[in-house]
Amino acid sequence: MRGSSFFSHFCSSALRTKPLGKSSDVVDSNAGEGLVRRLGPFDLILLGIGASIGAGIFVVTGTVARDAGPGVTISFLLAGASCVLNALCYAELASRFPAVVGGAYLYTYTAFNELTAFLVFTQMMLDYHIGAASIARSLASYVINIFELIPSIKDNIPNWVGHGSDDIFGFLSINILAPILLVILTIILCRGVGESTLVNTIMTITKVVIVLVVIIVGAFEVDDSNWSPFAPNGFKSILTGATVAFFAYVGFDAVANSAEESKRPQRDLPIGIIGSLLVCVVLYIGVCLVITGMVPYKLLGEDAPLAEAFKSKGLNFVSVLISIGAIAGLTTTLLVGLYVQSRLYLGLGRDGLLPAIFAKVHPTRHTPIHSQIWVGIVAFVLAGLLNVTVLSHILSVGSLAGYSVVAACVMTLRWDDHQVSKRMEGITCIIVIACCGFVAGILYRYSVSTLADIFLILPIAIAIFAAAGLQFRHVYRDPPGFSCPWVPIVPAVCIFFNIFLFAQLHYEAWVRFVVLSIIAVCVYAFYGQYNANPASDDSIYYHRVPEVEAQ
Repeated sequence: MRGSSFFSHFCSSALRTKPLGKSSDVVDSNAGEGLVRRLGPFDLILLGIGASIGAGIFVVTGTVARDAGPGVTISFLLAGASCVLNALCYAELASRFPAVVGGAYLYTYTAFNELTAFLVFTQMMLDYHIGAASIARSLASYVINIFELIPSIKDNIPNWVGHGSDDIFGFLSINILAPILLVILTIILCRGVGESTLVNTIMTITKVVIVLVVIIVGAFEVDDSNWSPFAPNGFKSILTGATVAFFAYVGFDAVANSAEESKRPQRDLPIGIIGSLLVCVVLYIGVCLVITGMVPYKLLGEDAPLAEAFKSKGLNFVSVLISIGAIAGLTTTLLVGLYVQSRLYLGLGRDGLLPAIFAKVHPTRHTPIHSQIWVGIVAFVLAGLLNVTVLSHILSVGSLAGYSVVAACVMTLRWDDHQVSKRMEGITCIIVIACCGFVAGILYRYSVSTLADIFLILPIAIAIFAAAGLQFRHVYRDPPGFSCPWVPIVPAVCIFFNIFLFAQLHYEAWVRFVVLSIIAVCVYAFYGQYNANPASDDSIYYHRVPEVEAQ
């Protein structure tokens, strides 16, 4: 009987949803409790750019160009278009939900159920933790490279200081500078959103200016004959390049997690999400055109293709600028990543799915200091002791899963019918589209002939029929605030392409997805289901910025 009671309680808890509150549930306070509303649309755009563009803009563009040729421009355009569709879904939900933290986790909790929301959180959080440690080690390496430009210091800095010591047991690698940098950024974030926003603004503007200088200087060195042939390895190489380029844009969703610190979230969050992504698309395409126009794509280097392209033209000073831009880019990416993690922990602490200590906000700094310190400690340990590059191939699973679930949330929250049978029919169609995306991805990945590519037509056709079922079997309400266009077609395309990309990941990423999901279910079963409180009556307080400061 105890076993059946446990299972019954587990099922009822797992299927709970969080009521969709109203903006009026968020109470203005000058008493000091809660976060502070300081971020305007410009701050949010810079936040999204800071999260999306790191050192990769100087490396990934050239790496993809080595295979796709000048067609890398189309690769980044296709990837950018796909991310824009995902951004439209995020923008609608960010505008629709009450102005509190949570992002994809909060949307899933409301649209689906408690367990699915917790699974989304765990998958995304592992990406964030490993990603932060990896970025910290890369940042430390770039900082050391700058110091090594001084002749008296060059070759005198031990690897364990910034580049990482030789591997011990295949995965341990000591790095001293990376944890120090994490401590500095964690202190900045703990001091308040004003200080962290200032650092992000300075670093992001520096990074964007350097990218623009690189594009403008490189434009004068372009030889348009290098753009012919435009797609030397065919369209498939361009599409494969798009699957790689997609991950260069990941990060715009960070804006959605700043809802509780945005001055006018219903208006400004969509502007921040879409605006930052469009800026990133323009910058990436500009760099692609320059790098393939300056040097024949076959001659591009592997480690630093853009820097080497400028060196080949005698423009060594641009290489120094690129290193500075890389440091600025990695700093903002790491800063925003740590910021987003703390806000997600804050959301789960409030809902009871994590201990209540994560829900506490400092009374004067107006930051979730306990969550922020915990996030810093995890990154500190991973970056200081582990060679996290060996874990890089299991990243991006959480982002793709989160994006797919957000797209599904857009559809389910718009359904006008409340019949269980119709809802289950719609969810079945969504699952079919996801499965077709995975099958199409597998067929595309392992096809060795044009004939094999013909089989791609079958999963695509089934997905189209499932999308048609979503279109004609459900009535969709117009949401308040920003509205994603062409629902359910846009969300369905997002789900199909996201899961298609999921199939392109290393098989160990699939294993990680399954294993972490099992662990998350166990954690939920023995802790979350007994402590969660999705319908809490507690109001969410925020602290109003003084009028003089807000202007």
